[in-house]
Amino acid sequence: MTVIATSVSYVVSAHLAQAQARDTSQGLRQIALITGPNIPPASLWAFDISYVDDQSQVYYLADASNASVDLIDTRTNRLMGQIGGFRGFHGSRETQGPGGVMVDDLGQLWASDGDSTVKIIDLSSHTIVVTLNTGGSRRADEMAYDPQDQLLLVTNGSETTPFATFISVTKRTIVGKLVFAGASGGLEAPVFDAQTHLFYLSVPASKQEPGGAVAVVDPLSQRLVREYPLPACDPSGIALDPATQDLLLGCSGHPVIVSAPTGQVEATILQTSGCDEVWYDRGDQRFYLAAFTNPNGPVLSVVDAETSTWVENVPTVKKAHSVAVDPLTNHIFVPESGRGIVVYAES
Repeated sequence: MTVIATSVSYVVSAHLAQAQARDTSQGLRQIALITGPNIPPASLWAFDISYVDDQSQVYYLADASNASVDLIDTRTNRLMGQIGGFRGFHGSRETQGPGGVMVDDLGQLWASDGDSTVKIIDLSSHTIVVTLNTGGSRRADEMAYDPQDQLLLVTNGSETTPFATFISVTKRTIVGKLVFAGASGGLEAPVFDAQTHLFYLSVPASKQEPGGAVAVVDPLSQRLVREYPLPACDPSGIALDPATQDLLLGCSGHPVIVSAPTGQVEATILQTSGCDEVWYDRGDQRFYLAAFTNPNGPVLSVVDAETSTWVENVPTVKKAHSVAVDPLTNHIFVPESGRGIVVYAES
């Protein structure tokens, strides 16, 4: 399939803090605002997962309103173009696409779509070269990458019976499937831990664990190893600090930090709630949480990963549920409907 709209001319605004920065009590300030002809289309901008590839320093955004993956240079904060060929948004989040995005060690871009497919994109030509059907009727969603075994785990959480699909990155083929029959709340984000050699997957609710759980999955056997119950969390995003082996879960309630090896809840972050995507930045050893349904208003929350303590909340806008960070610059990218992609950094 040919990818379109990679050479459109864009307008990029980069404003100093005095002009556009939000009122932050601790330290983050807005350093840039990335806009363009299609970003954002008023307040109805439908987007999903974002991802930073620190090897190329490119930020990728699953932009369903434009049926594309948007590419931004994190060094210049310039929108490089859009890779089209996705289903887009047609009124239902359950079938919109793209959904999840990530880059593997081979330099391939992976993006899930609203028709239960996963698309592989050649980044040298910006073309979709392979489309894999995961066998569902609704969107394929979030994903995690195991570089040790060259496996990708992709969730299909919107299906009546949710499941996860295992894909060989080198062979570009589906190699397995894991059904979550008891996952009454669907499936959300996974993450891979190189130390334990396991996937950890957010399960918002199940018959056994109504408050949600972390599913622990063996990539080699492609089986569920165990589940860690969570206290009234309803988790969405998940991020790993590989140094401490701590998992941060973005919950509909207060976020929790859980030990990956043991499942023990080590901390609860009481200063924020209502999180979707979360991100660990190895550059400053912090977690960043897109708390878009926080009761006191949507915020970007910051948590110190070393001490498991809250640092600050930065006001954002309604539906600002996506976040990714470049660890080389420590610049934080947050799409905000009605504004654009806002870039934050330390003062």
